[in-house]
Amino acid sequence: MLIFANEKYLLLLWLVPLLPLVYALLRRFRLQRLRRIGDEELVKRLMPSWSGAKGWVRLVLFDLALMFFIVGLARPQIGAKLSEHESRGAEIMICLDVSNSMLARDYSPNRLERAKLAISRITEKLQDDRIGLIIFAGTSFVQLPITNDYVSAKMFLGSIGTESVPVQGTAIGDAILTAARGFSAQSESSRAIIVITDGENHEDDPVDAAKQAAQMGIKVYTIGVGSLRGEPIPVEGGLMKDKDGNIVVTHLDEGTLRQVAEAGNGAYVHAGNEEFGLNPILNDINKMEDEVFNSVIFEEYDEQYMYFLAIALVLLVLEMLIGERRWKKTLF
Repeated sequence: MLIFANEKYLLLLWLVPLLPLVYALLRRFRLQRLRRIGDEELVKRLMPSWSGAKGWVRLVLFDLALMFFIVGLARPQIGAKLSEHESRGAEIMICLDVSNSMLARDYSPNRLERAKLAISRITEKLQDDRIGLIIFAGTSFVQLPITNDYVSAKMFLGSIGTESVPVQGTAIGDAILTAARGFSAQSESSRAIIVITDGENHEDDPVDAAKQAAQMGIKVYTIGVGSLRGEPIPVEGGLMKDKDGNIVVTHLDEGTLRQVAEAGNGAYVHAGNEEFGLNPILNDINKMEDEVFNSVIFEEYDEQYMYFLAIALVLLVLEMLIGERRWKKTLF
Protein backbone atom coordinates (compact mmCIF):
# COMPACT_ATOMS: atom_id res chain seq x y z
CA MET A 1 0.00 0.00 0.00
CA LEU A 2 1.29 3.43 -0.96
CA ILE A 3 0.84 6.29 1.49
CA PHE A 4 2.18 9.84 1.64
CA ALA A 5 3.84 11.21 4.77
CA ASN A 6 3.40 14.86 3.63
CA GLU A 7 0.28 14.59 1.51
CA LYS A 8 -0.39 18.35 1.72
CA TYR A 9 2.25 18.86 -0.99
CA LEU A 10 0.06 16.91 -3.42
CA LEU A 11 -2.06 20.04 -3.77
CA LEU A 12 0.77 21.45 -5.87
CA LEU A 13 -0.13 18.90 -8.58
CA TRP A 14 -2.68 21.44 -9.79
CA LEU A 15 0.31 23.21 -11.35
CA VAL A 16 0.93 20.27 -13.71
CA PRO A 17 -2.13 20.83 -15.98
CA LEU A 18 -1.89 24.60 -15.47
CA LEU A 19 1.58 24.99 -17.05
CA PRO A 20 0.62 23.72 -20.56
CA LEU A 21 -2.38 26.04 -20.53
CA VAL A 22 -0.23 29.05 -19.62
CA TYR A 23 2.36 28.05 -22.25
CA ALA A 24 -0.32 27.73 -24.93
CA LEU A 25 -1.61 31.23 -24.12
CA LEU A 26 1.91 32.67 -24.27
CA ARG A 27 2.51 31.01 -27.67
CA ARG A 28 -0.73 32.49 -28.93
CA PHE A 29 0.20 36.02 -27.77
CA ARG A 30 3.64 35.57 -29.38
CA LEU A 31 2.05 34.59 -32.68
CA GLN A 32 -0.21 37.63 -32.56
CA ARG A 33 2.80 39.90 -32.00
CA LEU A 34 4.61 38.29 -34.97
CA ARG A 35 1.61 38.93 -37.20
CA ARG A 36 1.69 42.61 -36.26
CA ILE A 37 5.36 42.81 -37.32
CA GLY A 38 4.75 41.42 -40.79
CA ASP A 39 3.74 38.43 -42.88
CA GLU A 40 3.75 35.23 -40.83
CA GLU A 41 5.53 33.14 -43.48
CA LEU A 42 8.18 35.82 -43.98
CA VAL A 43 8.86 35.98 -40.25
CA LYS A 44 9.27 32.19 -40.12
CA ARG A 45 11.84 32.38 -42.93
CA LEU A 46 13.77 34.97 -40.95
CA MET A 47 13.99 32.49 -38.02
CA PRO A 48 14.76 29.19 -39.74
CA SER A 49 16.41 27.59 -36.68
CA TRP A 50 13.51 28.16 -34.26
CA SER A 51 11.41 25.05 -33.57
CA GLY A 52 7.91 25.38 -32.16
CA ALA A 53 7.54 21.60 -31.69
CA LYS A 54 10.66 21.39 -29.51
CA GLY A 55 9.19 24.05 -27.25
CA TRP A 56 6.30 21.73 -26.52
CA VAL A 57 8.66 18.79 -26.00
CA ARG A 58 10.66 20.82 -23.44
CA LEU A 59 7.47 21.86 -21.68
CA VAL A 60 6.21 18.27 -21.45
CA LEU A 61 9.55 17.14 -19.98
CA PHE A 62 9.55 20.03 -17.48
CA ASP A 63 5.93 19.33 -16.56
CA LEU A 64 6.66 15.66 -15.93
CA ALA A 65 9.74 16.60 -13.90
CA LEU A 66 7.59 18.94 -11.81
CA MET A 67 5.02 16.19 -11.22
CA PHE A 68 7.64 13.69 -10.03
CA PHE A 69 9.29 16.37 -7.87
CA ILE A 70 5.98 17.19 -6.14
CA VAL A 71 5.24 13.51 -5.53
CA GLY A 72 8.74 13.16 -4.08
CA LEU A 73 8.12 16.10 -1.74
CA ALA A 74 4.99 14.32 -0.47
CA ARG A 75 7.27 11.46 0.65
CA PRO A 76 5.61 8.35 -0.79
CA GLN A 77 6.05 5.31 1.42
CA ILE A 78 5.29 1.71 0.65
CA GLY A 79 5.12 -1.56 2.50
CA ALA A 80 4.53 -2.21 6.18
CA LYS A 81 5.15 -5.24 8.32
CA LEU A 82 3.91 -6.31 11.71
CA SER A 83 6.37 -6.72 14.55
CA GLU A 84 5.99 -7.69 18.18
CA HIS A 85 6.92 -5.00 20.68
CA GLU A 86 7.68 -5.73 24.32
CA SER A 87 7.37 -3.13 27.06
CA ARG A 88 7.43 -3.09 30.85
CA GLY A 89 5.31 -0.96 33.12
CA ALA A 90 1.96 -0.65 34.84
CA GLU A 91 -1.58 -0.16 33.59
CA ILE A 92 -3.33 2.95 34.88
CA MET A 93 -7.01 3.77 34.40
CA ILE A 94 -7.92 7.39 35.16
CA CYS A 95 -11.54 8.08 36.07
CA LEU A 96 -12.40 11.73 35.47
CA ASP A 97 -15.53 13.32 36.90
CA VAL A 98 -17.31 15.43 34.25
CA SER A 99 -20.40 16.33 36.24
CA ASN A 100 -21.60 19.95 36.39
CA SER A 101 -20.00 20.46 39.82
CA MET A 102 -16.59 20.19 38.11
CA LEU A 103 -17.29 23.58 36.52
CA ALA A 104 -16.79 25.31 39.90
CA ARG A 105 -14.04 27.91 39.72
CA ASP A 106 -12.10 27.28 42.94
CA TYR A 107 -9.35 26.18 40.51
CA SER A 108 -8.22 28.12 37.48
CA PRO A 109 -10.04 28.18 35.10
CA ASN A 110 -12.27 25.53 36.70
CA ARG A 111 -11.97 22.11 38.31
CA LEU A 112 -12.44 20.11 35.11
CA GLU A 113 -9.98 22.06 32.96
CA ARG A 114 -7.38 21.99 35.74
CA ALA A 115 -7.76 18.20 36.02
CA LYS A 116 -7.43 17.78 32.24
CA LEU A 117 -4.26 19.89 32.25
CA ALA A 118 -2.74 17.74 35.00
CA ILE A 119 -3.53 14.51 33.12
CA SER A 120 -2.05 15.96 29.93
CA ARG A 121 1.18 16.84 31.70
CA ILE A 122 1.42 13.38 33.21
CA THR A 123 1.17 11.70 29.79
CA GLU A 124 4.32 13.60 28.80
CA LYS A 125 6.23 11.92 31.64
CA LEU A 126 5.02 8.37 31.10
CA GLN A 127 7.34 5.95 29.31
CA ASP A 128 6.24 2.31 29.04
CA ASP A 129 3.17 2.46 31.28
CA ARG A 130 -0.23 2.03 29.69
CA ILE A 131 -3.02 4.49 30.31
CA GLY A 132 -6.79 4.46 29.86
CA LEU A 133 -9.46 7.07 30.47
CA ILE A 134 -12.94 6.71 31.95
CA ILE A 135 -15.29 9.69 32.13
CA PHE A 136 -18.27 9.64 34.44
CA ALA A 137 -21.14 11.66 35.85
CA GLY A 138 -24.47 9.88 36.49
CA THR A 139 -23.04 6.96 34.51
CA SER A 140 -19.62 6.09 33.11
CA PHE A 141 -18.03 4.84 29.92
CA VAL A 142 -14.60 4.25 28.42
CA GLN A 143 -13.34 7.37 26.66
CA LEU A 144 -9.95 5.81 25.81
CA PRO A 145 -9.19 2.07 26.08
CA ILE A 146 -5.95 1.09 27.76
CA THR A 147 -3.05 2.08 25.49
CA ASN A 148 0.52 3.39 25.38
CA ASP A 149 -0.41 5.90 22.68
CA TYR A 150 -0.02 9.07 24.75
CA VAL A 151 -0.67 11.33 21.75
CA SER A 152 -4.16 9.86 21.38
CA ALA A 153 -4.71 10.26 25.11
CA LYS A 154 -4.04 14.00 24.87
CA MET A 155 -6.32 14.29 21.83
CA PHE A 156 -9.19 12.58 23.64
CA LEU A 157 -8.68 14.86 26.65
CA GLY A 158 -9.23 17.94 24.52
CA SER A 159 -12.74 16.83 23.52
CA ILE A 160 -13.99 16.15 27.06
CA GLY A 161 -16.61 18.42 28.63
CA THR A 162 -19.56 18.22 31.00
CA GLU A 163 -21.76 17.40 28.00
CA SER A 164 -19.69 14.28 27.24
CA VAL A 165 -21.91 12.22 29.58
CA PRO A 166 -25.63 12.83 29.00
CA VAL A 167 -26.73 11.64 32.46
CA GLN A 168 -25.78 14.07 35.21
CA GLY A 169 -24.92 13.04 38.76
CA THR A 170 -21.79 11.50 40.30
CA ALA A 171 -21.51 7.69 40.18
CA ILE A 172 -18.01 7.05 41.49
CA GLY A 173 -18.66 3.36 42.16
CA ASP A 174 -19.82 2.73 38.60
CA ALA A 175 -16.70 4.47 37.28
CA ILE A 176 -14.42 2.26 39.42
CA LEU A 177 -16.09 -0.94 38.22
CA THR A 178 -15.97 0.24 34.59
CA ALA A 179 -12.26 0.93 34.98
CA ALA A 180 -11.65 -2.47 36.61
CA ARG A 181 -13.18 -4.17 33.57
CA GLY A 182 -11.05 -2.08 31.21
CA PHE A 183 -7.64 -3.55 32.01
CA SER A 184 -6.00 -5.81 29.44
CA ALA A 185 -5.82 -9.58 29.82
CA GLN A 186 -2.00 -9.37 30.00
CA SER A 187 -2.09 -7.35 33.22
CA GLU A 188 -2.30 -9.26 36.49
CA SER A 189 -0.72 -7.29 39.32
CA SER A 190 0.50 -3.82 38.28
CA ARG A 191 -2.91 -2.21 37.91
CA ALA A 192 -4.15 1.04 39.40
CA ILE A 193 -7.24 3.22 39.19
CA ILE A 194 -7.01 6.96 39.83
CA VAL A 195 -10.34 8.67 40.51
CA ILE A 196 -10.37 12.46 40.04
CA THR A 197 -13.55 13.98 41.48
CA ASP A 198 -15.00 16.36 44.05
CA GLY A 199 -16.37 13.33 45.90
CA GLU A 200 -20.04 14.33 45.97
CA ASN A 201 -21.39 10.87 45.23
CA HIS A 202 -25.16 10.59 44.76
CA GLU A 203 -25.73 7.39 42.83
CA ASP A 204 -24.04 4.28 44.31
CA ASP A 205 -21.60 2.87 46.88
CA PRO A 206 -18.04 3.77 45.80
CA VAL A 207 -16.48 2.17 48.90
CA ASP A 208 -17.92 -1.23 48.02
CA ALA A 209 -16.74 -0.83 44.41
CA ALA A 210 -13.22 -0.03 45.65
CA LYS A 211 -13.27 -3.19 47.81
CA GLN A 212 -14.23 -5.27 44.76
CA ALA A 213 -11.37 -3.72 42.79
CA ALA A 214 -8.92 -4.45 45.63
CA GLN A 215 -10.01 -8.11 45.66
CA MET A 216 -9.02 -8.21 41.98
CA GLY A 217 -5.54 -6.94 42.86
CA ILE A 218 -6.23 -3.39 41.68
CA LYS A 219 -5.20 -0.36 43.74
CA VAL A 220 -7.63 2.56 43.86
CA TYR A 221 -6.32 6.10 44.40
CA THR A 222 -8.48 9.18 44.77
CA ILE A 223 -7.73 12.84 44.09
CA GLY A 224 -10.11 15.35 45.66
CA VAL A 225 -10.78 18.41 43.51
CA GLY A 226 -12.44 21.37 45.20
CA SER A 227 -12.53 23.39 48.37
CA LEU A 228 -14.02 22.43 51.72
CA ARG A 229 -15.78 25.78 52.06
CA GLY A 230 -17.74 25.18 48.87
CA GLU A 231 -18.11 26.97 45.55
CA PRO A 232 -21.14 27.86 43.38
CA ILE A 233 -21.53 26.23 39.97
CA PRO A 234 -21.53 28.66 37.04
CA VAL A 235 -24.01 28.03 34.25
CA GLU A 236 -25.04 30.01 31.22
CA GLY A 237 -26.73 33.14 32.46
CA GLY A 238 -25.51 33.02 36.06
CA LEU A 239 -25.18 30.41 38.83
CA MET A 240 -26.90 27.05 39.19
CA LYS A 241 -29.93 27.08 41.48
CA ASP A 242 -32.09 24.36 42.99
CA LYS A 243 -35.84 24.02 42.57
CA ASP A 244 -36.41 26.48 45.46
CA GLY A 245 -34.27 29.16 43.79
CA ASN A 246 -31.30 28.77 46.13
CA ILE A 247 -27.77 28.87 44.71
CA VAL A 248 -26.23 25.39 44.58
CA VAL A 249 -22.86 25.19 46.35
CA THR A 250 -20.58 22.21 45.69
CA HIS A 251 -18.29 21.00 48.50
CA LEU A 252 -15.35 18.62 48.43
CA ASP A 253 -16.31 15.37 50.21
CA GLU A 254 -12.93 14.29 51.56
CA GLY A 255 -14.44 11.74 53.91
CA THR A 256 -15.88 9.61 51.11
CA LEU A 257 -12.72 9.83 49.03
CA ARG A 258 -10.53 8.77 51.96
CA GLN A 259 -12.77 5.74 52.57
CA VAL A 260 -12.63 4.79 48.88
CA ALA A 261 -8.83 5.01 48.82
CA GLU A 262 -8.54 2.99 52.05
CA ALA A 263 -10.88 0.29 50.76
CA GLY A 264 -8.91 0.15 47.49
CA ASN A 265 -5.49 -0.17 49.22
CA GLY A 266 -4.48 3.14 47.64
CA ALA A 267 -4.12 6.69 48.91
CA TYR A 268 -6.05 9.95 48.93
CA VAL A 269 -4.56 13.27 47.76
CA HIS A 270 -6.17 16.70 47.91
CA ALA A 271 -5.41 18.45 44.62
CA GLY A 272 -3.71 21.81 44.85
CA ASN A 273 -3.47 24.57 42.28
CA GLU A 274 0.27 24.02 41.88
CA GLU A 275 0.76 20.31 42.64
CA PHE A 276 -2.42 18.58 41.49
CA GLY A 277 -1.58 15.28 43.14
CA LEU A 278 -0.89 12.95 40.24
CA ASN A 279 2.90 12.99 40.66
CA PRO A 280 3.03 11.42 44.17
CA ILE A 281 0.47 8.80 43.12
CA LEU A 282 2.48 7.88 40.02
CA ASN A 283 5.62 7.65 42.15
CA ASP A 284 3.81 5.11 44.30
CA ILE A 285 2.59 3.20 41.24
CA ASN A 286 6.14 3.06 39.88
CA LYS A 287 7.13 1.02 42.92
CA MET A 288 4.91 -1.81 41.71
CA GLU A 289 6.53 -4.73 39.93
CA ASP A 290 6.56 -4.00 36.20
CA GLU A 291 4.37 -6.12 33.96
CA VAL A 292 5.63 -7.33 30.58
CA PHE A 293 3.30 -6.28 27.75
CA ASN A 294 3.50 -7.68 24.23
CA SER A 295 1.82 -5.81 21.43
CA VAL A 296 1.80 -6.12 17.65
CA ILE A 297 2.68 -2.86 15.91
CA PHE A 298 3.29 -1.66 12.38
CA GLU A 299 6.89 -0.87 11.57
CA GLU A 300 7.73 2.23 9.60
CA TYR A 301 7.09 2.27 5.87
CA ASP A 302 9.97 2.24 3.38
CA GLU A 303 10.67 5.67 1.90
CA GLN A 304 10.30 5.96 -1.91
CA TYR A 305 10.78 9.71 -2.41
CA MET A 306 14.36 9.38 -3.67
CA TYR A 307 13.24 7.49 -6.79
CA PHE A 308 10.74 10.18 -7.74
CA LEU A 309 13.31 12.94 -7.21
CA ALA A 310 15.83 11.03 -9.32
CA ILE A 311 13.32 10.74 -12.19
CA ALA A 312 12.58 14.46 -11.89
CA LEU A 313 16.31 15.26 -12.11
CA VAL A 314 16.77 13.10 -15.24
CA LEU A 315 13.81 14.78 -16.94
CA LEU A 316 15.17 18.24 -16.12
CA VAL A 317 18.57 17.35 -17.59
CA LEU A 318 16.89 16.10 -20.78
CA GLU A 319 14.83 19.29 -20.96
CA MET A 320 17.97 21.43 -20.78
CA LEU A 321 19.83 19.36 -23.39
CA ILE A 322 17.08 19.57 -26.03
CA GLY A 323 17.27 23.34 -26.55
CA GLU A 324 14.94 25.30 -28.86
CA ARG A 325 16.70 25.05 -32.25
CA ARG A 326 15.66 22.70 -35.02
CA TRP A 327 17.51 19.43 -35.48
CA LYS A 328 20.13 19.68 -38.24
CA LYS A 329 19.11 17.67 -41.32
CA THR A 330 22.72 16.66 -42.14
CA LEU A 331 25.73 15.96 -40.03
CA PHE A 332 28.15 17.71 -42.47
